[in-house]
Amino acid sequence: MAFISVKDLIVEFTRIDEDGREVPGKKALNGVTLDIDRGSFVAIIGMNGSGKSTFAKCLNGLVIPTAGDVTVDGFNTRDEGHLWDIRRRVGMVFQNPDNQIVSSIVEDDVAFGPENLGIKPAEIRRRVDDALRKVGMYEHRTKGAHMLSGGQKQRIAIAGAVAMRPECIVFDEPTAMLDPQGRQSVMDIIKELNAEGITVILITHYMNEAAQADRIVVLKKGLVFADGTPHDIFADREMIEKAGLELPYEIELREKAGLPDTVMTVEDIICQLK
Repeated sequence: MAFISVKDLIVEFTRIDEDGREVPGKKALNGVTLDIDRGSFVAIIGMNGSGKSTFAKCLNGLVIPTAGDVTVDGFNTRDEGHLWDIRRRVGMVFQNPDNQIVSSIVEDDVAFGPENLGIKPAEIRRRVDDALRKVGMYEHRTKGAHMLSGGQKQRIAIAGAVAMRPECIVFDEPTAMLDPQGRQSVMDIIKELNAEGITVILITHYMNEAAQADRIVVLKKGLVFADGTPHDIFADREMIEKAGLELPYEIELREKAGLPDTVMTVEDIICQLK
């Protein structure tokens, strides 16, 4: 059985009409069906307004379906009695790290989630130290969060999710506000977490980030427009154009250099050209 199962998912937001009545509005998702296996690395891409962030929030019950179902490890997000079970399994990291940091001191912020679970202090200490080491921020544990760069803050947000020991982490545009060095650092952490067995779902508008996943799901107008490996997705130029997207620059460079279509990253290109 799939770790996460999404069936006929519809999310329709309401609006207030000119008479002040609440009426149906835009459908952000319009019938999404897909399964996500435990331990996989799935990238979700699409134009602005395609439903990516809404889909992300559905995966741990932050948004409840208007119709259809989202099931996480057997628990349906519609069942309020199991929302805590779902959120313990599926962590979230959002675009703006400043909106996720709740404490002025780094280690206190990472400890916030485990403390709310009622975990014993000694175990919290172990989790915090382990999470900070995983993201390369252990030496900054006693610093004020306001002293950190944007990339460092995002690593702290990731550490906060890791300290909860989830089975899956959903990253919703985690590198959108970072410089290239910060983006690379976050992507390295994401891949390391996945290598350790954590299921990763990455919402991104950077095609070169999506190319590093095992599987890519393309959304368009609230529907699954394409679903496949990075190789299959980016080999279909017509589909990419219809989805309003562009090929990763690495693939453009690969084609100009006449390299095999198995080459997907800059590192691969460099190795091929040596």
